[in-house]
Amino acid sequence: MREALPFIWEALQAKVDKMIVQIGDKSPHVAKSDGIYDDLRLDWWTSGFWPGLLWIMHDMTGKDHYKDAAWGWDEKIEQKMIQANNFHHDVGFQFLPTAVIKHKLTGDQDALRRGLAAANFLAGRFNLAGQFLRAWNQDKTGWSIVDSSMNLSILFWAAEEFADPRFEHVGKAHADTVVNRFIREDGSVNHILSFDPRSGEFLESLGGQGAGPHSSWSRGQSWALHGMANTYRYTGDVKYLHAAQRVANYFLACLPDDHVPHWDFRADESLDGLPRDTSAATCAASGLLELADALSPLEGALYQRAAERILLSLTRHYATWDQPDHEAILLAGTGNLPAGQNIDVSLIYGDYYYVEAIAKLLGWKNRIF
Repeated sequence: MREALPFIWEALQAKVDKMIVQIGDKSPHVAKSDGIYDDLRLDWWTSGFWPGLLWIMHDMTGKDHYKDAAWGWDEKIEQKMIQANNFHHDVGFQFLPTAVIKHKLTGDQDALRRGLAAANFLAGRFNLAGQFLRAWNQDKTGWSIVDSSMNLSILFWAAEEFADPRFEHVGKAHADTVVNRFIREDGSVNHILSFDPRSGEFLESLGGQGAGPHSSWSRGQSWALHGMANTYRYTGDVKYLHAAQRVANYFLACLPDDHVPHWDFRADESLDGLPRDTSAATCAASGLLELADALSPLEGALYQRAAERILLSLTRHYATWDQPDHEAILLAGTGNLPAGQNIDVSLIYGDYYYVEAIAKLLGWKNRIF
């Protein structure tokens, strides 16, 4: 993998340069068989990933055309916040790779303000009785979701940036719920948990985007793995590191021969013919690199090698290098199979975490998740 990195990075720059022209002002989420990314509303949870990818490219190369393409996204997303919208538990996905990284790289004060506003919004979703961040809106007042593991970073960032421990208190409280409730003893992960919103009493596990309430949705595994590794990086509390390791060990034990996971590790006994999810692979690979960085070289090497195997397989077998008109980097993502949505497609967050992981292998340190 190491020998291939210069060639992969060169190919990525050429690919992203073309994507800038192809995607233009679109807010992409899914590219189906035609290879054309869609254009979703700015309050959709994936709106930060494309500009976040561009910010990483700018930070790694110093080239201004990446910065220019990424610059206005945090402002556009913020404008949607003062209109009728559906922002929820995923505002970290939207403002970490836009406002937070923009401020970190450029010092822009409006970006700082937007990042703080998003952190305040997320902290306001905390349920004190149940010690969780509520998921979605409308009537789901007692639901919480493992995806929020990845959004905690905006709370820890705000706690550091503004010297205000309230954000850390909320972030750690939810992270404790992830460790105690979402992550099972064997390292598998629940997707959605339901609590009584008034008493905080745990009610049940729900299947969500997995095959069922007791299954093992692979992207949920990657959210928990990466999110707990990030939480350890911000807090230094080893219980989060150990939780990330437990999930990582389970994830790696479930991988097929080509190191790219099926959409759910418990969807079927044989798994033969089940869709893969390259977005779960990329997020997990990036999280494995976080783990490797947090551990001693001897212990971390296990996770480093695993991440490299995943990324090499994605590069060789799932990328669109030979499809210049395709607007995405990776194929074979699975969005929400139980709902029949976005199966065997390209997903912008899969592309984002692929770039993030490759950048980490090349030494990138300006993490925002």
